[in-house]
Amino acid sequence: MEHQQNPGQRNPLPFMKMHGLGNDFVVIDSRRTGVLPEAATVTAIANRHCGVGFDQLAVILPGENADARLVFFNSDGSLSAACGNATRCVARFLMDETGASALRLATDHAVLLAEDAGGRLTRVNMGAPVLDWAGIPLAEDVDTLHLPIPGDPVATGMGNPHMTFFVPDAAAVDLERFGPEHEHHPVYPQRTNVEVVQVVSSDEITLRIWERGTGITLASGSCSCAAVVAAARRGLTGRRVRVNVPGGMLEIDWREGGVWMTGPTAHVFDGVWRG
Repeated sequence: MEHQQNPGQRNPLPFMKMHGLGNDFVVIDSRRTGVLPEAATVTAIANRHCGVGFDQLAVILPGENADARLVFFNSDGSLSAACGNATRCVARFLMDETGASALRLATDHAVLLAEDAGGRLTRVNMGAPVLDWAGIPLAEDVDTLHLPIPGDPVATGMGNPHMTFFVPDAAAVDLERFGPEHEHHPVYPQRTNVEVVQVVSSDEITLRIWERGTGITLASGSCSCAAVVAAARRGLTGRRVRVNVPGGMLEIDWREGGVWMTGPTAHVFDGVWRG
């Protein structure tokens, strides 16, 4: 049964450090205990100077009608229903542990299918994108393909909200200013991830990312999925696209059954939190 960690507790907390293309995670395996850390513990671990540092923290819990359940925290201690690269990292860990080539992982967004894509690559179906304003969610009924915001962004839901801008040169955008300016836009009641996209060709884009509750990241699975969905809806690309992020390359394939994401993962080290 899930419960919150006692704030006075100082029991050692084992964890794993993982990343997908530099999008880095602390992963806590709580399948035996069902324990979720408190927000204060999450933010302490997230501190890159006094803690471990991460973009998101993922907790592995026992799954009902799934191989495991995943709960995600942003570095500011807030919850996120989806985290694509962390899902791939945990899927690879569980596949290596069990020898399975396919898994079902429950999240607050949906039950996600994960597969061994060969060559140590891991593929996850992030589910169907949410395209209606209420489901994303937005604060009012607006055209999600052309938001009434300067820059003409696209709104998409991938278990978390996204705002995608298409720009001539992604590297020229001052993301330190642009990201937080739009993360808190009033049309997004739950805040939003912000993507700036430069279309390279019909099957390739370059992406820079501002993640809600985290900031600039080297990669993001859900942001990559949202960017491809937005580009395909606009007719700028097809549905199978290579996504160049600062940390490397992901392949996104928007199929009838959902948005599949394929890429590498890394299990960097194991540690024990004693904070």
